[in-house]
Amino acid sequence: MNEKHWDRSDEDSIGQSYASWLVDLQNKGLRSNGLIKDSRRGGAGPSDDRAFVLQDHSVMLPTLNGPAESSPYSLVSTDSGLVLQYEGKKLMYVDPVARPKFYDRSTTDGIPYNKIAVLHSSDVLASTVIQSCIRWAPNQRCKFCAIGQSLEAGNTIARKTPEQLAEVVQAAEALDGIKQITLTTGTPNELDRGALYLAECVKAIRKVSRLPIQVQCEPPEDDGLYQVLKDAGATTIGLHVESFDENVRRAMMPSKSSITLETYFAAFEKAVAVFGKNQVSTYVILGMGESLEKTLAGCARAAQIGVYPFVVPLRPLGGTLLENAAPPTSDYMEGVYRQVAAILASEGLSSAASEAGCAKCGACSALSSFEKLELSGSESYEKL
Repeated sequence: MNEKHWDRSDEDSIGQSYASWLVDLQNKGLRSNGLIKDSRRGGAGPSDDRAFVLQDHSVMLPTLNGPAESSPYSLVSTDSGLVLQYEGKKLMYVDPVARPKFYDRSTTDGIPYNKIAVLHSSDVLASTVIQSCIRWAPNQRCKFCAIGQSLEAGNTIARKTPEQLAEVVQAAEALDGIKQITLTTGTPNELDRGALYLAECVKAIRKVSRLPIQVQCEPPEDDGLYQVLKDAGATTIGLHVESFDENVRRAMMPSKSSITLETYFAAFEKAVAVFGKNQVSTYVILGMGESLEKTLAGCARAAQIGVYPFVVPLRPLGGTLLENAAPPTSDYMEGVYRQVAAILASEGLSSAASEAGCAKCGACSALSSFEKLELSGSESYEKL
């Protein structure tokens, strides 16, 4: 990777340098030097990360995992604020997203709100409604997953009730101005895979809020549950394949890989028929030994159906079976981002057109930055 890092004398090339630089930063993480509090360790979603505002964009940066401990990126405190450095060279001032006000409240039954839902990025409220998973046995669990870590540490509760979620949503919207909601779940069974409970949670939230909601679960056995979720008030859905390489899926997801790629593609078609083009997304983790050809082919096939492939780098999380793994190289990630951005453009998909969820938020990935470069026709953005 050409190491080009933005400073205020580099205004003309900010778009290209920012995109490339963000890839590197999200791969290598950030040494916070004790200057940042409230990073979240363990659990589903972007754990071991902290939300920052960089150039008016909210991004999630690893601050607690192994790569972050030896990262060339670090924070220093100055009289003017926090400064992000690369090997001692100043890049820019950064602002951590402030601790949300709703974290200081508790539910009517005495549960702290931040054990019910957490702030992702700067304006996304997220909750794992069922914190346990039938695939959590050591020889069955997904090797990158930390869903059980926060429960074991006492940072959350096993099952959030619909009423608790509605109470927290109402407070977070009033106090912190959240703009969207993401509800995910561990897999409780092999039939509805949590979809029915998600529908109950959405119904309760709809009594107090009209914010867009994404629900996330494995593809349920009954295709009719997509309509159930939509009728409950869900705006978008995430069906997370994790990898488009079946060999990687078997190695990294011993239990979940029993749901084949063809099952996922069939589910994509059913879900798009209900939620619409660009309102179904799938999480694709890069850096687990996948075939690049299979990955790009899978992203293209999903996009042709109308599904947004949200590609992210592997984040080796503490307590997972991959905690000592190396993240993908920045060269590799940038190349994939470029090609997936071109695929999205060719199919008329975009993060901006998604109404809720990971694709809309985009803080865990640099993909949306490369979408913008693709649309701008940057010369440095030619297909590989």
